[in-house]
Amino acid sequence: MTEADQAPLVRAETAGGICTVTLDSPHNANALSTGLLTQLRAALDQAMSDPGVRVVILTGAGKVFCAGADLKEALTTPTGATSLMSGVIQLLWDSSKPVICRVNGAARAGGIGLVAASDVAVAVDRASFAFSEVRIGVVPAVISVPCLRRMPSRAAAEYFLTGEVFGAARATEIGLLTRAVPAQDLDAEVARYAGMLLRAAPGALAATKGVLRDVPAQSVAGGLARMAELSGQYFGSDEAREGMTAFAAKREPAWVPAGLDG
Repeated sequence: MTEADQAPLVRAETAGGICTVTLDSPHNANALSTGLLTQLRAALDQAMSDPGVRVVILTGAGKVFCAGADLKEALTTPTGATSLMSGVIQLLWDSSKPVICRVNGAARAGGIGLVAASDVAVAVDRASFAFSEVRIGVVPAVISVPCLRRMPSRAAAEYFLTGEVFGAARATEIGLLTRAVPAQDLDAEVARYAGMLLRAAPGALAATKGVLRDVPAQSVAGGLARMAELSGQYFGSDEAREGMTAFAAKREPAWVPAGLDG
Protein backbone atom coordinates (compact mmCIF):
# COMPACT_ATOMS: atom_id res chain seq x y z
CA MET A 1 0.00 0.00 0.00
CA THR A 2 1.37 3.42 -0.93
CA GLU A 3 1.66 6.42 1.37
CA ALA A 4 -1.22 8.08 -0.55
CA ASP A 5 -3.45 5.08 0.11
CA GLN A 6 -2.65 5.20 3.83
CA ALA A 7 -3.15 8.95 4.29
CA PRO A 8 -6.64 9.99 5.44
CA LEU A 9 -7.95 11.73 2.33
CA VAL A 10 -11.68 11.10 2.86
CA ARG A 11 -13.81 11.33 6.00
CA ALA A 12 -17.23 9.77 6.54
CA GLU A 13 -19.57 10.58 9.42
CA THR A 14 -23.07 9.18 9.95
CA ALA A 15 -25.80 10.72 12.10
CA GLY A 16 -29.58 10.69 11.91
CA GLY A 17 -29.69 8.52 8.81
CA ILE A 18 -27.34 10.84 6.88
CA CYS A 19 -23.78 9.92 5.92
CA THR A 20 -21.59 12.91 5.11
CA VAL A 21 -18.59 11.96 2.97
CA THR A 22 -15.93 14.67 2.83
CA LEU A 23 -13.04 14.96 0.39
CA ASP A 24 -10.36 15.83 2.94
CA SER A 25 -7.24 16.71 1.00
CA PRO A 26 -7.24 20.53 1.13
CA HIS A 27 -3.46 20.76 0.64
CA ASN A 28 -4.02 19.97 -3.07
CA ALA A 29 -7.58 21.30 -3.37
CA ASN A 30 -9.08 17.81 -2.95
CA ALA A 31 -7.53 16.62 -6.21
CA LEU A 32 -8.71 13.24 -7.47
CA SER A 33 -5.62 11.11 -6.85
CA THR A 34 -5.76 7.33 -6.89
CA GLY A 35 -5.50 7.40 -3.09
CA LEU A 36 -8.42 9.79 -2.67
CA LEU A 37 -10.59 7.97 -5.22
CA THR A 38 -9.85 4.62 -3.59
CA GLN A 39 -10.89 5.95 -0.21
CA LEU A 40 -13.91 7.75 -1.69
CA ARG A 41 -15.12 4.54 -3.31
CA ALA A 42 -14.69 2.65 -0.03
CA ALA A 43 -16.59 5.32 1.93
CA LEU A 44 -19.42 5.40 -0.61
CA ASP A 45 -19.64 1.59 -0.73
CA GLN A 46 -19.92 1.53 3.06
CA ALA A 47 -22.62 4.20 3.07
CA MET A 48 -24.63 2.51 0.34
CA SER A 49 -24.52 -0.85 2.09
CA ASP A 50 -25.34 0.50 5.58
CA PRO A 51 -29.08 0.02 6.25
CA GLY A 52 -28.93 2.89 8.72
CA VAL A 53 -27.95 5.38 6.00
CA ARG A 54 -30.84 6.91 4.09
CA VAL A 55 -29.14 9.92 2.46
CA VAL A 56 -25.52 10.57 1.42
CA ILE A 57 -24.01 14.07 1.38
CA LEU A 58 -20.78 14.54 -0.61
CA THR A 59 -18.70 17.64 0.11
CA GLY A 60 -15.15 18.96 0.32
CA ALA A 61 -12.90 20.29 3.08
CA GLY A 62 -11.39 23.74 2.81
CA LYS A 63 -12.28 26.50 0.35
CA VAL A 64 -12.38 24.30 -2.79
CA PHE A 65 -14.78 21.45 -3.50
CA CYS A 66 -12.54 19.59 -5.95
CA ALA A 67 -9.81 20.71 -8.37
CA GLY A 68 -10.18 17.68 -10.65
CA ALA A 69 -7.41 15.24 -11.47
CA ASP A 70 -4.17 15.13 -9.51
CA LEU A 71 -1.93 16.43 -12.29
CA LYS A 72 1.34 15.60 -10.52
CA GLU A 73 0.28 11.98 -10.28
CA ALA A 74 -1.09 11.97 -13.84
CA LEU A 75 2.32 12.92 -15.23
CA THR A 76 3.78 9.62 -14.01
CA THR A 77 0.71 7.37 -14.21
CA PRO A 78 -1.56 8.88 -16.90
CA THR A 79 -4.36 6.31 -16.70
CA GLY A 80 -4.03 5.37 -13.04
CA ALA A 81 -7.19 7.09 -11.80
CA THR A 82 -9.42 6.61 -14.84
CA SER A 83 -11.09 3.34 -13.89
CA LEU A 84 -11.43 4.48 -10.28
CA MET A 85 -13.16 7.68 -11.40
CA SER A 86 -15.48 5.73 -13.69
CA GLY A 87 -16.45 3.46 -10.81
CA VAL A 88 -17.18 6.36 -8.45
CA ILE A 89 -19.30 8.15 -11.07
CA GLN A 90 -21.30 5.00 -11.77
CA LEU A 91 -21.80 4.30 -8.06
CA LEU A 92 -23.15 7.82 -7.47
CA TRP A 93 -25.39 7.66 -10.53
CA ASP A 94 -26.77 4.16 -9.94
CA SER A 95 -27.01 4.19 -6.15
CA SER A 96 -30.37 3.33 -4.62
CA LYS A 97 -29.86 6.07 -2.04
CA PRO A 98 -30.13 9.77 -2.89
CA VAL A 99 -26.88 11.74 -2.98
CA ILE A 100 -26.68 15.46 -2.24
CA CYS A 101 -23.54 17.25 -3.40
CA ARG A 102 -22.68 20.11 -1.03
CA VAL A 103 -20.44 22.22 -3.24
CA ASN A 104 -18.47 24.29 -0.75
CA GLY A 105 -16.27 26.03 -3.34
CA ALA A 106 -14.74 25.84 -6.78
CA ALA A 107 -15.06 22.71 -8.91
CA ARG A 108 -12.94 21.94 -11.93
CA ALA A 109 -12.97 19.12 -14.48
CA GLY A 110 -13.47 15.82 -12.64
CA GLY A 111 -14.89 17.68 -9.68
CA ILE A 112 -17.80 18.76 -11.86
CA GLY A 113 -18.32 15.10 -12.73
CA LEU A 114 -18.99 14.37 -9.04
CA VAL A 115 -21.47 17.26 -8.96
CA ALA A 116 -23.28 16.05 -12.07
CA ALA A 117 -23.46 12.44 -10.88
CA SER A 118 -25.22 13.46 -7.66
CA ASP A 119 -29.01 13.70 -7.47
CA VAL A 120 -29.17 17.13 -5.85
CA ALA A 121 -26.36 19.70 -6.00
CA VAL A 122 -26.33 22.80 -3.81
CA ALA A 123 -23.42 25.24 -4.10
CA VAL A 124 -22.25 28.43 -2.47
CA ASP A 125 -22.97 31.28 -4.85
CA ARG A 126 -19.28 32.24 -4.97
CA ALA A 127 -18.31 28.83 -6.40
CA SER A 128 -16.80 28.75 -9.88
CA PHE A 129 -16.68 25.97 -12.43
CA ALA A 130 -14.61 25.08 -15.49
CA PHE A 131 -14.06 22.14 -17.79
CA SER A 132 -10.36 22.92 -17.90
CA GLU A 133 -9.27 19.71 -19.65
CA VAL A 134 -8.75 21.10 -23.16
CA ARG A 135 -6.43 23.79 -21.82
CA ILE A 136 -3.96 21.17 -20.62
CA GLY A 137 -4.34 18.89 -23.65
CA VAL A 138 -6.80 16.31 -22.33
CA VAL A 139 -10.50 15.56 -22.85
CA PRO A 140 -13.50 15.74 -20.48
CA ALA A 141 -14.20 12.11 -21.26
CA VAL A 142 -15.41 10.13 -18.23
CA ILE A 143 -17.25 13.08 -16.73
CA SER A 144 -19.06 13.75 -20.00
CA VAL A 145 -21.30 10.77 -19.22
CA PRO A 146 -23.13 12.42 -16.30
CA CYS A 147 -22.56 16.01 -17.45
CA LEU A 148 -24.18 15.51 -20.86
CA ARG A 149 -27.22 14.08 -19.08
CA ARG A 150 -27.56 17.32 -17.11
CA MET A 151 -26.50 20.05 -19.55
CA PRO A 152 -28.06 21.32 -22.79
CA SER A 153 -25.85 20.46 -25.76
CA ARG A 154 -25.16 24.08 -26.65
CA ALA A 155 -23.90 24.86 -23.14
CA ALA A 156 -21.82 21.68 -23.11
CA ALA A 157 -20.15 22.65 -26.38
CA GLU A 158 -19.47 26.16 -25.05
CA TYR A 159 -17.75 25.09 -21.88
CA PHE A 160 -16.20 21.76 -22.92
CA LEU A 161 -14.50 23.38 -25.92
CA THR A 162 -13.40 26.67 -24.39
CA GLY A 163 -12.52 25.76 -20.82
CA GLU A 164 -14.05 29.10 -19.77
CA VAL A 165 -14.71 29.67 -16.08
CA PHE A 166 -18.37 30.22 -15.17
CA GLY A 167 -20.20 30.96 -11.96
CA ALA A 168 -22.74 29.20 -9.81
CA ALA A 169 -25.69 31.13 -11.26
CA ARG A 170 -24.77 29.93 -14.75
CA ALA A 171 -24.15 26.38 -13.48
CA THR A 172 -27.69 26.40 -12.08
CA GLU A 173 -29.10 27.78 -15.33
CA ILE A 174 -27.56 24.95 -17.39
CA GLY A 175 -28.56 22.16 -15.01
CA LEU A 176 -25.28 21.32 -13.26
CA LEU A 177 -26.61 22.66 -9.96
CA THR A 178 -29.97 22.38 -8.28
CA ARG A 179 -29.49 25.63 -6.40
CA ALA A 180 -26.86 28.23 -5.51
CA VAL A 181 -27.10 30.02 -2.16
CA PRO A 182 -25.05 32.45 -0.07
CA ALA A 183 -22.34 30.74 1.98
CA GLN A 184 -24.16 31.33 5.24
CA ASP A 185 -27.20 29.46 3.89
CA LEU A 186 -25.39 26.43 2.47
CA ASP A 187 -25.76 24.09 5.43
CA ALA A 188 -29.39 25.02 6.00
CA GLU A 189 -30.26 24.42 2.36
CA VAL A 190 -28.49 21.06 2.29
CA ALA A 191 -30.27 20.11 5.51
CA ARG A 192 -33.59 21.14 3.98
CA TYR A 193 -33.11 18.77 1.05
CA ALA A 194 -31.86 15.99 3.32
CA GLY A 195 -34.93 16.39 5.51
CA MET A 196 -37.26 16.13 2.53
CA LEU A 197 -35.48 13.00 1.32
CA LEU A 198 -35.73 11.41 4.77
CA ARG A 199 -39.52 11.85 4.56
CA ALA A 200 -39.66 9.73 1.40
CA ALA A 201 -40.03 5.95 1.55
CA PRO A 202 -36.62 4.32 0.94
CA GLY A 203 -37.88 1.73 -1.54
CA ALA A 204 -39.92 4.29 -3.44
CA LEU A 205 -36.91 6.63 -3.59
CA ALA A 206 -34.72 3.88 -5.04
CA ALA A 207 -37.35 3.05 -7.68
CA THR A 208 -37.84 6.73 -8.52
CA LYS A 209 -34.10 7.11 -9.09
CA GLY A 210 -34.45 4.23 -11.55
CA VAL A 211 -37.29 6.06 -13.31
CA LEU A 212 -35.14 9.18 -13.66
CA ARG A 213 -32.28 7.13 -15.12
CA ASP A 214 -34.18 4.81 -17.43
CA VAL A 215 -37.32 6.46 -18.77
CA PRO A 216 -35.63 9.11 -20.97
CA ALA A 217 -33.93 6.32 -22.97
CA GLN A 218 -37.17 4.39 -23.61
CA SER A 219 -39.72 4.84 -26.36
CA VAL A 220 -43.03 6.40 -25.36
CA ALA A 221 -44.92 3.13 -25.77
CA GLY A 222 -42.24 1.07 -24.03
CA GLY A 223 -41.92 3.60 -21.24
CA LEU A 224 -45.65 3.74 -20.60
CA ALA A 225 -45.94 -0.05 -20.49
CA ARG A 226 -43.01 -0.42 -18.10
CA MET A 227 -44.16 2.45 -15.87
CA ALA A 228 -47.72 1.10 -15.67
CA GLU A 229 -46.26 -2.16 -14.40
CA LEU A 230 -44.01 -0.35 -11.91
CA SER A 231 -46.88 1.79 -10.67
CA GLY A 232 -48.98 -1.28 -9.97
CA GLN A 233 -46.12 -2.95 -8.12
CA TYR A 234 -45.62 0.01 -5.81
CA PHE A 235 -49.29 0.76 -5.15
CA GLY A 236 -49.46 -2.79 -3.83
CA SER A 237 -46.27 -2.56 -1.78
CA ASP A 238 -45.87 -2.58 2.00
CA GLU A 239 -44.50 0.95 1.85
CA ALA A 240 -47.57 2.19 -0.01
CA ARG A 241 -49.91 0.56 2.49
CA GLU A 242 -48.02 2.15 5.37
CA GLY A 243 -47.87 5.53 3.64
CA MET A 244 -51.57 5.63 2.79
CA THR A 245 -52.57 4.35 6.22
CA ALA A 246 -50.42 7.02 7.87
CA PHE A 247 -51.91 9.72 5.65
CA ALA A 248 -55.44 8.69 6.58
CA ALA A 249 -54.51 8.58 10.28
CA LYS A 250 -52.77 11.98 10.06
CA ARG A 251 -49.51 10.57 11.42
CA GLU A 252 -45.99 10.19 10.07
CA PRO A 253 -45.15 6.99 8.15
CA ALA A 254 -42.88 4.55 9.98
CA TRP A 255 -39.84 5.42 7.86
CA VAL A 256 -39.76 9.09 8.94
CA PRO A 257 -37.19 9.57 11.72
CA ALA A 258 -38.64 10.65 15.04
CA GLY A 259 -38.35 14.36 15.66
CA LEU A 260 -37.70 15.31 12.03
CA ASP A 261 -38.77 18.90 11.43
CA GLY A 262 -41.20 19.93 8.72
